[in-house]
Amino acid sequence: MKKLTVLLLLLGSVSCIPLRIAPTIRDYKIVVAKKFKRDLPREYAFVFEDPKEADEFYHYINTKFELDHQEVDLNVPMSIGAQTVYMSFYERERVSKTANIFPVLIDAVLATQDTGPFLEETYSSRSEYWYILITVRDSQFKDCLAPDYPQKKDVVRVLWNLKQEYLATHDYGELLLSKR
Repeated sequence: MKKLTVLLLLLGSVSCIPLRIAPTIRDYKIVVAKKFKRDLPREYAFVFEDPKEADEFYHYINTKFELDHQEVDLNVPMSIGAQTVYMSFYERERVSKTANIFPVLIDAVLATQDTGPFLEETYSSRSEYWYILITVRDSQFKDCLAPDYPQKKDVVRVLWNLKQEYLATHDYGELLLSKR
C-alpha cells in the first residue's frame, strides 16, 4: 500500500509534461522576428504580449495615425525626432501545450474494469497567447532595431511609449481628441 501511495504521489508531481511553451514577456523584448515565428521577416522586432482582443492593435494604429484602413499594418510612417521611420506590425499566436499523464493512467485502469474513459478531455491542455511584433525601417531600408543602429534607443523608447499608450487606451476615439 505504501508503494502505491508513493507511486501515485510521484505520478501526480510529474504528470504534466510540457510539449510546447510560449515565451513569457513581462514588458518587451527585441528579437529577430523570424526566430519568433517562421513566417515573419528576418528583421529585429519589438515584441510584447497582447492582453486585448484580436485586431485591437490594428484599430489602435488605424485611429492613432488616421490611416482610414489603408495599409495599416505595413510601412506606417512615424516621426522619431527629425527622422521619418516606417513601422510594420504583426499579430501572432504562440501556444503552450502540456500532456497530462495522470488522467491517461486513470482511464487505462478504468478500461481494465470495462468502464469507458471519463477523462479524455484532460489528456492534454492548451493555452493561447497573442503577441504584437513591431518592425521599424528607416528611409534607407535599414533595420532600426538592429543592435548597431545609431538611434536604436530612441526607436525603442518611442515603441515602448506606443505600447504603453495602446495598453492604457480603451476608447481609441480619445486618441483623436488628445491630438488636437
